[in-house]
Amino acid sequence: MMKEIIQNAIQNSFSYAEYRKLASDLVAQGKPTGHDLSEALAHYAELNETRMNRLEKTITLTDAVIQTLQNSSKNVIWLVLAESWCGDAAQILPVLNKMSEASNTIQLNIVLRDDHDALMQLFLTNGAKSIPKLIILDAQTLNVVADWGPRPLGAKQLIEEYKATHGVVDETGKIELQKWYLHDKGISIQQEILEIMRQF
Repeated sequence: MMKEIIQNAIQNSFSYAEYRKLASDLVAQGKPTGHDLSEALAHYAELNETRMNRLEKTITLTDAVIQTLQNSSKNVIWLVLAESWCGDAAQILPVLNKMSEASNTIQLNIVLRDDHDALMQLFLTNGAKSIPKLIILDAQTLNVVADWGPRPLGAKQLIEEYKATHGVVDETGKIELQKWYLHDKGISIQQEILEIMRQF
C-alpha cells in the first residue's frame, strides 16, 4: 500500500524547474498552489516567489556538503511534499535543489501536498500535515530510507518558543522565522540532511 502511494506520487511529481514554473504561472494569476485559493495564501505565494528567486541566486553549498554529495554512491530519490504558499518550503526547496544538482545520485521530485493526501498522512509531524516534508527513498526499491522536515532544528525551536510565549504564530512570529532563515543561509538544512545521508 505504502509503495503504491509512493509510486503514484513519483509518477505525478514535478521536477524543481516544473514546480517553479507552475508556482510562477499561478502567482501571475493571483493564485497559490493547493486546494485553498484564499487571498492570504495567494499573498504568501507571491512573497515566496520573490524569496525563491533571491535564494536561487544567493544560496551556496559548503565544501563539505559538496564533497560528501559527490562521493555518495547511493542512488536516492528525494520526494518532497510542498505548496507555493508555504514559507518554510520557499526557504528549503532552493537548498534541496542546489544539493541535488551537486550530486549525480540524487533525483529531486516535488509533489503538492493537497493533491497527495495519502502520502502526507504517512508523514505527519505530531499529527499535523506540516510541510515541506522530505522523504528519502532508495531509488531501486523505493523503500523509505529517512524523512526530514518541516524545518531545521533551530527554526523549529524558534517557533516552539514563540508559540509558548504568544500562544500562536502570528505575522510577527512568521517574520522572526524568515529572519532566522535569512541569517542561517541554508547551512542548517545542508548539515542536517548531510547527517542523514551519512547514515546509509
